[in-house]
Amino acid sequence: MKVAFVHEWFTHFAGSEKVLEAMHKEYPDADIFALVDVIPENERPEFLKRPIKTTFLQKIPGIRKFYRSLLPIFPFAIEQLNMSGYDVIISNSHAVAKGVITGPNQLHICMCYTPMRYAWDLQDQYLENSKFGVFRNWMARWFLHKIRIWDTRTANGVDHFVAVSKYISRRIRKVYRRDSTVIHCNVETDNFPIGAPAQDFFLAASRIVPYKKMSLIVEAFNKMPDKKLVVIGAGPGLAHLQSIAGPNVQIMGYQPDAVLVEKMQTARAFVFAAEEDFGIVPVEAQACGTPVIAYSIGGAAETVVDGVTGVHFHQQTVPAIIAATERFETIRHNFDRNIIREHALRFSTERFRREFRTLVEAKWRIHQDEISVPTPEKKLVNDDVVYMRTGISA
Repeated sequence: MKVAFVHEWFTHFAGSEKVLEAMHKEYPDADIFALVDVIPENERPEFLKRPIKTTFLQKIPGIRKFYRSLLPIFPFAIEQLNMSGYDVIISNSHAVAKGVITGPNQLHICMCYTPMRYAWDLQDQYLENSKFGVFRNWMARWFLHKIRIWDTRTANGVDHFVAVSKYISRRIRKVYRRDSTVIHCNVETDNFPIGAPAQDFFLAASRIVPYKKMSLIVEAFNKMPDKKLVVIGAGPGLAHLQSIAGPNVQIMGYQPDAVLVEKMQTARAFVFAAEEDFGIVPVEAQACGTPVIAYSIGGAAETVVDGVTGVHFHQQTVPAIIAATERFETIRHNFDRNIIREHALRFSTERFRREFRTLVEAKWRIHQDEISVPTPEKKLVNDDVVYMRTGISA
C-alpha cells in the first residue's frame, strides 16, 4: 500500500499541520504534496525535513506574502499534482486539497476540516471583513461562485470523508450530500499537564483574526473591571486589541509555548468565543485542568461539557460572554481539575492515531475487494453458484 498525503499549503505549523504530523507517523514513508511550502527551515518539524512535492506556484517569487490572493487558481494548481503512483491518497483539506485527481483503482480518503468556509455559508462574513470596493466585491463573488461549482464536483472524487467533529460532519452532509466518519482532531495532551493552583485571572489565547472574536472577549471584560483578563496571541488584529483594552486587560502578544502552558495551568478559566471546526486550544486548556467558557456552536460544543468541564454561551455577543462569566463564578468551585483533564484525554494524539489507522486499513481492505479481478478459479465457482441457484448457465 503506497500512501501519499496532500496538504493545502505549508506556511506555518499550526492545527492542521499537527494533525498531518500525527497521520504521517502512521505512514512515515508516505510522500507529501502541497500547493506551496514556505515554512522556514528553523521552524520545520522533523516530518517536514524531507522533500515536499509542490506545484508551479512554488516558483513564484515572494509567494509567502500573497499566496491567499491566488485562490482563483488554486483548483487548477492542485489538479496538476501527479498522484498516479500511489494506492492510497489522503487529502488533508479545508480548501482545495481534496481536488487532486485520482483514478478508479486508487483509494482517496479526505480528512476534512470543513467545506471551504469562505465559499459557502461564511461568504458574506469573509467579504465584509475583506472590505473590498464594489467592483472587487462582485469579482470575488463571481470567483467564489465558480469555486463552489468546482468544490461540489471534486467531492465526487473522494471515496471516504473523515470529519474532525460532528459539526463538520453535518456541514459535509449539507454541502456535499455525503456521509462521513467522525475522528476528532488530535491534541498533544501530554504537553499540557495540570500545574500550580489557579490564580485570579481569565485567559484568552488565539491568532488575532476577525473570526476568532478576540475583540469581543476584550470588550466583555472591559465591562467587568473587577475581573482580570490576559490575552496571548499575534495577528493582524493585535494593534486594535491593544487600543481598546481596558486597565484590567493585559495584552501579551505572541508568547513561547512555555508561557502559554503556564498561563493555561494557572488561569481561573479559559475564554473561547470562536465558531471553530474543532478548536484545539480549548482542549489544551482542559488538559491543564482549566475550565473553559466557550461559545456553544462548532467544535467547542463537543469538547466542552457544560457544567462539568466549563460553561457554554450561545451568542457571539458581549452580554452573552458577561452572563456566562458570571454564571461560571457562581459554580466555579464545583469544577474538578482531574475530571476536566480526564475528559481532555479523550482527544489525545494516541487515540487519534489509533482511530485513523484503523479506518484507513479497513477502507483499504474493502477497496481491494471492490477492485479485485476474479481469477479463473473464482469465476468458475461463481458460475457454478449461478447455475445451481437458477438452472441457467452463466
